[in-house]
Amino acid sequence: MTSAFGAESTTDDVLKAIDLFGKRVLVTGVSAGLGVETARALVSHGAHVVGAARDLDKARTATESILAIKGGSLELIELDLASLNSVRGASDALVKVGKPFDLVIANAGVMACPKGLTRDGFEMQFGTNHLGHFLLINRIVSLLGSGARLVNLSSAGHRFSDVDLEDPNFERSPYDEFVAYGRSKTANVLFAVEFDRRHKTRGIRATAVHPGVIPTELGRHMTPEVRERMTRSVAASRQPGAPEFKWKSIPQGAATSVWAGAVAKPEEVGGRYCEDCHVAEVVDDPNFRGGVRAYALNPDRARALWTKSETLVGERF
Repeated sequence: MTSAFGAESTTDDVLKAIDLFGKRVLVTGVSAGLGVETARALVSHGAHVVGAARDLDKARTATESILAIKGGSLELIELDLASLNSVRGASDALVKVGKPFDLVIANAGVMACPKGLTRDGFEMQFGTNHLGHFLLINRIVSLLGSGARLVNLSSAGHRFSDVDLEDPNFERSPYDEFVAYGRSKTANVLFAVEFDRRHKTRGIRATAVHPGVIPTELGRHMTPEVRERMTRSVAASRQPGAPEFKWKSIPQGAATSVWAGAVAKPEEVGGRYCEDCHVAEVVDDPNFRGGVRAYALNPDRARALWTKSETLVGERF
C-alpha cells in the first residue's frame, strides 16, 4: 500500500483532509500520552470520543483542553483493564446505552513493570494489555457495525517474545519484564488477526499498530539504566542506509493509530500490523529494527490465543 505519510507524520498531518463528524470512537487510556493526543485529534476533526480511563480525575485534568475544541465532543468512562469486574461493568454500561461505535482504539497499557498480578491473578502486562481489551471488545462487539474498525496498539516490543500459552503467568519460568511485555504485545497483534478473521464478513476490520518509541508515562517503571540499555539496543539494530534512531513526539506516536483507524483502506490494513503510517513487512531477522515477526501474524497461533483467552476470562465469544 502506498502512503503519503511516514515516521515523522503527526495526527494532524494524517487527518488533515478527514471529516469525522458523526463518528463515534472509543479510546482506552485517555489519562496521559498517546490516549489524550488520539482523543484530541479525533475530536478536532468532528468525532464524538468516549474516553476510558482507570483514574477519572486524572483523565479529566488531562483532557480538560479537549472540551473547548469545537467540532466533536468527549465523554469519559471509568475502566480498569486490570480488573475483569471493572471491564464487565464498563462494557455492560456501553451496551445498555446502545450507541454504536465506528472505531475502537485499544490504546491503554503498561510496560516493563515489576512482576505483579492483576486483580484476577493474571500476570500484569498480559492481563492488562491483552486480556482486559480482549474481554472489553468482545463484550461490546454488538455495537460495531459494517465499516467499523478495531485498532490494537501493539509495539515493536512484540519482537521480545511470542506468547506462551502454556505458562502465561510465569508460574514455571523466571519473570523478565521485557519478555512479559513482548508476550502481551504479540498477543495484541494475534488478537487483531483473529478478530479480523471472525468479523470481516460483517464489514468489520481489525489491525495492530506500533506507535514508535515515545517518551510517555508508559515507560514509568523503567529505570534510567534500563531505558538507556533499550535505546542503545534499538539504535544498534540500524541497517545500512537506514535513518538513525529517533524518539517520536506524542503527536507522531499517535499518528499511526488514527491513520489505521480513519484514513487507510480497511482491506489493506485488516489483519495486518502497521508502523510509521504504513503496513509493515514480515521480517524475522533479529537484527532488523522494523517490521513484524511472522509468529505475531500466525493464524493458528491467533486462534489458539483466542481459545486460551476465553478460558482465562471465563467467557466464550
